[in-house]
Amino acid sequence: MAKDKRLPLGMRPGFVWGASTSAYQIEGAAAVDGRGPSIWDVHSRTQGRTANGDTGDVACDHYHRYGEDVALMKKLGIDAYRFSVSWPRVLPRGRGAVNDKGLDFYDRLIDKVLEAGITPWLCLYHWDLPQRLHELGGWTNRDVVGWFADYSTLVVRRFGDRVKHFATFNEPNVCTLFGYAMTWCAPAVEDRAAYFPACHHVNLAHGAAVDVIRHWVPDSSVGCVYNLQPIHPADENSAADHRAADILDAHWNRVYADPHILGHYPANVAADYEPYVQAGDMARICRKLDWVGMNHYGPIWAKDDPNSQLGFGWADVKVAEAHPEIGWEIFPEAFTDQLMETHERYGLPIYITENGCGRDDDKEFADDQGRVDDFYRVTYLKLYTQAMRTAIEKGADIRGYFIWSLLDNFEWGSGYGNRFGIIRVDFPTGTRTPKASFDWYAKTIRENR
Repeated sequence: MAKDKRLPLGMRPGFVWGASTSAYQIEGAAAVDGRGPSIWDVHSRTQGRTANGDTGDVACDHYHRYGEDVALMKKLGIDAYRFSVSWPRVLPRGRGAVNDKGLDFYDRLIDKVLEAGITPWLCLYHWDLPQRLHELGGWTNRDVVGWFADYSTLVVRRFGDRVKHFATFNEPNVCTLFGYAMTWCAPAVEDRAAYFPACHHVNLAHGAAVDVIRHWVPDSSVGCVYNLQPIHPADENSAADHRAADILDAHWNRVYADPHILGHYPANVAADYEPYVQAGDMARICRKLDWVGMNHYGPIWAKDDPNSQLGFGWADVKVAEAHPEIGWEIFPEAFTDQLMETHERYGLPIYITENGCGRDDDKEFADDQGRVDDFYRVTYLKLYTQAMRTAIEKGADIRGYFIWSLLDNFEWGSGYGNRFGIIRVDFPTGTRTPKASFDWYAKTIRENR
């Protein structure tokens, strides 16, 4: 076979190779050192909300084992580590009294990451709204914008001397659409009348946080992390399915990134937001960003659903043969397409902030010593990083790739059964064991620097 003469995956000096996690999914220590409850603590303890009734009470116990995890990051060879701060760990009630022990934990974590030669990337919000604020209306209450600005000020002032890369939100589409229009995520409100103001207030909070970061850390690099997926109609010949796909595309891909970067809501859903938009709001939302964070796993199919609150339904459509080494349909070409569309639409540098492959590999691929030969994940990652390279060669300004995820963790409604980590976690003992994908990623980083 002829040697591949194309340029390395990164193609530019300074390309960032990283890994991503989030606070509720890995930290555990849910009631330790003054942490208050979040909406996910309540949600996961509600019967029927998560697989097997799993919660994030212990998770990976990263709160106590962060030193071990950072040592594994150093062994992996990543340039950057994207993590989130738990709002209720530093402000147990969401506002008012500060929890110094919570802030101290992130001081220790950030210092350890820097000692390992890794750049910390801090995400302010990865879905764990303090429960006390939810009881006051949460994201449906316009006051939440001020609460989030105060929280952001606390975090940015405390850590901005060492952290220069900030994301305001992770996947705001998921936490609002699944949390306020459906019951798949906390707080499981399922009310159209709550969904639209929640979205708008998240957007206002984003703009307020950008202003806070710019004020306190003038040399910062600021972005937001969006979950961006191509949306297709279930039936190409159905006009109703095409309309449903357009609506889902707006809510999934556009309702946050468009206001943040372009200054307006998507035209086909803008009227739904008008009752909540006050004078000057769009200018408060549309603040200068340095980059777009893009999370991507695969395309989505939509169908017409007359019973839907928002005008679309989710369709499970199989349009490709299962990959022989993975066992399900994968669409790396959709990754290339989405990267190109994001590049052309927003004109900002792109960091792929999540991409990865989930499966219960403990059932199929873990040996007696806890080693996992996750060859299917290696195959997935090879195909998707090659799809990234194709987008780069076509001109997309892609500056970095963060794998999801460093550790097997609490995967929200899927609990602990769906494992995305390149490091296996034995949850009863907390033992960490790098998988075959860990070795592949370490080798890929070395070869593409």
